[in-house]
Amino acid sequence: MIQSREDLHLYLQKDKEALSIPACRKRPRLLGDDIWKFERALRYVEYYTNSKTGGVISKLCAYYWKYRYYKLGLKLGFDVPCNVFDYGLRINHFGLLIVNPNCRIGKFCDIHQGVNIGTSFDGGCPTLGDNCWIGPGAKLFGGIVIGNEVAIGAGAIVTKSFAEDNITIVGNPARKIKDTGSIYKRR
Repeated sequence: MIQSREDLHLYLQKDKEALSIPACRKRPRLLGDDIWKFERALRYVEYYTNSKTGGVISKLCAYYWKYRYYKLGLKLGFDVPCNVFDYGLRINHFGLLIVNPNCRIGKFCDIHQGVNIGTSFDGGCPTLGDNCWIGPGAKLFGGIVIGNEVAIGAGAIVTKSFAEDNITIVGNPARKIKDTGSIYKRR
């Protein structure tokens, strides 16, 4: 969770690295870079939600970033709530992306379009470790736990826990097929 300006700058820097944006670029382009713009808005909304800074200017900034976050989410098809993803988030493509607000997802998550991470009938929400790669169209439901450095294949439907680290899971229902996991390893 982003509690201070230092945390905000760390999250913004790690998200920028995860998106493979050159260090020389300080801000998103006017036309394009929509995913980066969305992630920046998400992080600023998290900062203003968690820090509870007072003052008129702070409230105006919070309103501005919430508006940007909402509009970009509609434009890109993202329903990503605050305080779910740790730093290093990489959203690869525009398109449907739905995440439940009660989920917890670790550092350096690489996520593709068509992914749904949500609750089951019993109300449990997924918890994912660090360095996870989630392929296009994957669905994760229920109170499951996914380990670190796990690759979840395209179209996988995950309804049970895979707490092992460094594995690959695919299929409907999901099953482990390899002991080599996510190649997406950033520190």
